[in-house]
Amino acid sequence: MIDELDDFYFSKDEPNKSCLLALRDIILKQDAEISETKKYGMPCFCYKQRMFCYLWVDKKSNEPYVLFVEGTRLNHPGLQQGTRARMKIFKVNPSKDLPIETIELLLNQALDLYRSGILKIK
Repeated sequence: MIDELDDFYFSKDEPNKSCLLALRDIILKQDAEISETKKYGMPCFCYKQRMFCYLWVDKKSNEPYVLFVEGTRLNHPGLQQGTRARMKIFKVNPSKDLPIETIELLLNQALDLYRSGILKIK
């Protein structure tokens, strides 16, 4: 599985490749219980085996984003719901410095839904 995941990242052109790899590191550093797998062709991050976010690149803008599975439970002006019923995304400009504090805040808000018991872990 790791080879498939690496292929996802390393098949991207710069600056998306570096941006996605940095996002991956940021996500994995938030909690020791976070694991990475591949679902629906994209990197999926799970907290105690429960999916909580994905990384993807927008087909129109060609910019990376973090997709939060339980996005409707998160409230932040940088999140976009679009036509999604449950999920929200946080777009990232790969040519600019990452808003690390905002990304970490959103990741921890999403993780806290599981840590606090609001969302049950199987």
